[in-house]
Amino acid sequence: MLVIDGAAGWPLPEHGEKTCLELAHVPNLDRLAREGVLGLVRTVPPGMEPSSGCACMSVLGYDPTVYYRGRSAIEARSMGIYIDEGEVLFRCNLVAVEDGKMLSYCSGGVSSDEGRALIAAVEGSLGSNTIRFYPGVGYRHICRITGREDTLLATCTPPHDIADKTIAEFMPQGPGSDLLRELMQRSQDVLREHPVNIERKSRGDMPVTMIWLFWGSGRIPDLPPFKERYGLDAAMTSAVDLLRGLAKMAGIDTLDIPGVTDGPDNDYAAQGAGALEALKNHDLVVIHVEPPDEAGHAGSIDGKIAAIQQVDREVVSRFISWGERKGGDDLRMLVLPDHATPIAVRTHTAEPVPFLLWGLGFEANGAKRFTETESKKTGFFIDEGHTIMARLMGA
Repeated sequence: MLVIDGAAGWPLPEHGEKTCLELAHVPNLDRLAREGVLGLVRTVPPGMEPSSGCACMSVLGYDPTVYYRGRSAIEARSMGIYIDEGEVLFRCNLVAVEDGKMLSYCSGGVSSDEGRALIAAVEGSLGSNTIRFYPGVGYRHICRITGREDTLLATCTPPHDIADKTIAEFMPQGPGSDLLRELMQRSQDVLREHPVNIERKSRGDMPVTMIWLFWGSGRIPDLPPFKERYGLDAAMTSAVDLLRGLAKMAGIDTLDIPGVTDGPDNDYAAQGAGALEALKNHDLVVIHVEPPDEAGHAGSIDGKIAAIQQVDREVVSRFISWGERKGGDDLRMLVLPDHATPIAVRTHTAEPVPFLLWGLGFEANGAKRFTETESKKTGFFIDEGHTIMARLMGA
């Protein structure tokens, strides 16, 4: 299963109304589309947030309307952070604000080493017996709050939803928001002259100006074990805590493959080769590729196209070759974005996304390319995304 995070999108007026998938040169994906089943799938149930947490839970075969309780707790599971009654978790982004506007939801990209140093400073200044900050990957971190469950009632806006907008109207609002706003505002003094920011400015990178708290969640139960639910031993490769957290909650093995990152430096070849190696002792391997989504959030058409093309060249081609060497009977593939991340809005949207099923038992249904338009043309639509895992297994 290959999840190309955020690869779907909207037509681009400046590129002849073509989407990034249509602009990308992806001969291997297009071949699979011609030989397999192409269609559209709704990965985000109506009325639910179009987050990767919700969408990826769906494509892993779990109904978000039943099991989804918030994203932060899932990420925390990957990080080894557990919470008790009376404790809540919030995603804590390192953002860049300039002249009162959200310049970047990720401060233009922060390395994990930089992130750890900055969050350590925030923890040192703002942390207490009831407030803790934990380092994650890159710009993504976690804040744990004890004794203030009312903060879960606050209305919080993800920073990637407000690019170039004035932040004042999007600061946490409502019950419990006072503490969140206080922490966010106080973080500015902590970060302003931090050595990491001084170094970033010296090399022309944007500094991290504050933390941004959102995606609050309380305790979340484990998912029914994947092995019991689907009868397969599964593994996953991903650079982000969210997917690794979902894997741990479902009893799916997580693969530690050197070079796998969430950005343009991702080693796609290593990720593909590592996934193939895992098939020696697993029935299913889930490959989650984050960079197309990050490029979409950044509004980079070229970056998103390049990431999609690298997935095709370095990952999909390897599996096609492996399947051909095996005679074609040992491999089935499901390829899809978890959600769309259109360049025009630079955030996630909830519309159905293209998917393809290829391999034994799947006969071509007339598609020519792996694109949004071609997927719609086939007329094949799966309304409940959590059922697509069973289809991969031929059920």
